[in-house]
Amino acid sequence: MKKFVLFIPLVIFLGMGVFLYKGLFLNPKVLDSALEGKPLPAFQLERLEVETDVLSEKDLSGKVSMLNFWATWCPACKYEHPYLLMLSKRNLLPIYGINYRDERALAIKELRNQGDPYTLNIFDKDGRLGLDLGVYGAPETFIVDHNGIIRYRYADPIDQTVWSQTLYPMIQQLQTEAKADGAS
Repeated sequence: MKKFVLFIPLVIFLGMGVFLYKGLFLNPKVLDSALEGKPLPAFQLERLEVETDVLSEKDLSGKVSMLNFWATWCPACKYEHPYLLMLSKRNLLPIYGINYRDERALAIKELRNQGDPYTLNIFDKDGRLGLDLGVYGAPETFIVDHNGIIRYRYADPIDQTVWSQTLYPMIQQLQTEAKADGAS
């Protein structure tokens, strides 16, 4: 019995080693979203630029769209911003900005100085919508179909590779389905 007790630390060490070794092969950019296939959570938040305008999930439905969580404190958001500006000029779909856990005045100033790629800007000062969507940080982007159903989550800056290989093919498919359903 005494010899068996001596092997317990070895068994625990080996078990932890296998667990940690498996984690080395996980992609941190691929985040499972429990909300994929489910409706966008209900919310009522202020518009970034106009405190008296309250927006809800209903304001975002009707078209295939992107929800992009961003903040002035986020270096990766600054990297992504010029690409979002280019996408907005192409007018392929509405891009809704969710200003996440930020200061309103700083966010407005940044959009004025750097350009505003967003169809609408929602101010999520306390991160309530981000929490409901399981956001880990910024930038994170969600693809939402014309019925308000979350179809995809991407956690990292969007660039040409991500856009052309992952997001745009999915968006085109969703827009084709929307047309077949008679949506705009």
